Amino acid sequence: MLLTVFAVRAFDAWRSPPLESWHREVPPELDAAAIDAADWAAWMKAEDDAIAEVRTRVTAKLPAKDRVFANRFYADSPMNPARLAKDWNRTQVAIPEGALRGAVVLLHGLTDSPYSLRHVAEIYRARGFVAVSIRLPGHGTVPAGLTRVEWQDWAAATRLAVRHARELAKDGPLHLVGYSNGGALALKYALDALEDSRLARPDRIVLISPMVGITSFARFAGVLGWPAVFPPFAKAAWLDILPEYNPVKYNSFPVNAARQSSLLTRELQAQLARLADGGKLAALAPVLTFQSAIDYTVDARALISTLYARLPANGSELVLFDRNHQAQASALVKPAIAAAVDSLLPPTPRNYRTVVLTNDAAGGPMRELLTAPGETAAATRDLPLLYPPDVYSLSHVALPFPVTDGLYGTQPDPRENFGVQLGTVAVRGERTVLIVSPDALMRMTANPFFSYLGERIAATLP
Repeated sequence: MLLTVFAVRAFDAWRSPPLESWHREVPPELDAAAIDAADWAAWMKAEDDAIAEVRTRVTAKLPAKDRVFANRFYADSPMNPARLAKDWNRTQVAIPEGALRGAVVLLHGLTDSPYSLRHVAEIYRARGFVAVSIRLPGHGTVPAGLTRVEWQDWAAATRLAVRHARELAKDGPLHLVGYSNGGALALKYALDALEDSRLARPDRIVLISPMVGITSFARFAGVLGWPAVFPPFAKAAWLDILPEYNPVKYNSFPVNAARQSSLLTRELQAQLARLADGGKLAALAPVLTFQSAIDYTVDARALISTLYARLPANGSELVLFDRNHQAQASALVKPAIAAAVDSLLPPTPRNYRTVVLTNDAAGGPMRELLTAPGETAAATRDLPLLYPPDVYSLSHVALPFPVTDGLYGTQPDPRENFGVQLGTVAVRGERTVLIVSPDALMRMTANPFFSYLGERIAATLP
């Protein structure tokens, strides 16, 4: 069986697109030990060095065939991060006006950058919180950066970001916000703080599409990279080799990235079980989670069974975004997906507050179905929100972006220019024309209910 897997992967690698310089050149990054020993200035210096290395070894040496506007690593491309009004691939620190009321650390997702949580960071900054959005190691440079990184490096960067946030705002509450893989890191830090008194404990944890559990396939992702030990099959170290047109996110995906996320979630799940058995989760800060009921990337059931089923009655809350029952494509929805929310939630009563945003097939606005902790019946409230009729569900990537986001929004802010508006590209035309697959363009990339998400976060702030 192993020989068969090896042979199939070697063949897949052989017929994959060629590796480019951004798949081969690994910029220098601090490892976990170096990050733990570093101060903020050293971190920022290392980030400068990594980005300068990309400009020297990749951008400046692009062959003529790669000097196209659709390549973010081409210096003259409108998607090149250096040409943006702000390079969102870099660590961001947002200082509010007036007195500081607290601090928040924001942790982006896998292959992402601090851009993915910029709108959430602004919610905090506008309310007096200093917002530290750290660029996690391996991100924001070239996809090759993720070929050697380890999840412990991400965890160390999280600790550094918390230390810096506390240096900037010594008083007031400390919040952690994590999106996707960053959600696993935020939760991992909070659990570590229960076992290590040297770590500052967060007062609130906010998770958006958190990677508490992923598919069982990811557990064996490392096996898929075995043929890469032989130079002719180096492409086997990649699950996807794609054009890099997104200025703030990688499209190519190395095997090691999947493997490290799998190792992180397995460690997280084991720690949750251990602390729950020891009665230590009683001291965990309240957790507020936003999750699409339909999510192709993370295991929403694991979020509930692994995390929420173990939480004490500490004021935690789970917000689920149901599919659009009024969508034009409702008749085409798979039967197994049709009742996604019903299959996710355990029977009442529960220790946590549950909110489901849904609508009726017969028409009408969105409704909030709120089940309080310990209660068995849900209270209903109509909301001044509507699902766009051409959208059948949200997605893993949509939740942290409003529809006005300049890159991912369906109604992008005209004042922003990222060289492309991915949320507005209509998938109509002949096949094999675009450099991006129709599947990627069909995925919902913005959240029409972001205002609700923002209100729920703001309600947790003093």
